[in-house]
Amino acid sequence: MTNRTAANRYARALLDVAIKEQADVQAIERQLADFARLFADHSALEKVLLNPAIPVQRKRAAVDELTGRMKPAPMVAKLLELLAGRDRLVLLPELLSAYRERLLDHLKIVRAEVTTAVKLPADRAKAVEQSLTKMTGRTVTLETHVDPSIIGGVVARIGSTVYDGSVTTQLRKMKERLVASSQ
Repeated sequence: MTNRTAANRYARALLDVAIKEQADVQAIERQLADFARLFADHSALEKVLLNPAIPVQRKRAAVDELTGRMKPAPMVAKLLELLAGRDRLVLLPELLSAYRERLLDHLKIVRAEVTTAVKLPADRAKAVEQSLTKMTGRTVTLETHVDPSIIGGVVARIGSTVYDGSVTTQLRKMKERLVASSQ
């Protein structure tokens, strides 16, 4: 089983338990992120907890100490102790990412990447966000990018779906129709 697959399974289980127990699913995300940030902020801790030469019992004791100080939700503490006991703390960054994806899906929020030729003014970005919300039936969080090569219009990507209303694409399609009609 790949790390990504294992991380997805742990994330799914954590979210399922949190929903079943009516826990604050966003607080759980923050607690996981805080623990993952410990690794990023303290490379020595990361090296020790991820080192396969360190006995699992010492890793579990270290995680117990950290969770005792951080006071996460019991289900988060149990998950971290389980990961330490199975020497799978290396999964934490991917687990956090997978949990965030599942959390957004649970909250009916989608991320949209919108590319325009020039920077969108705030009111126009809000209008695009509202249009995408109507199209998807979900709350949309917008991430904007500027790419002058599209000349004008908008390219929106939501998950694997791309809505391409760029001038460049329209010109290419027009060219293809003209070439096809002249043959």
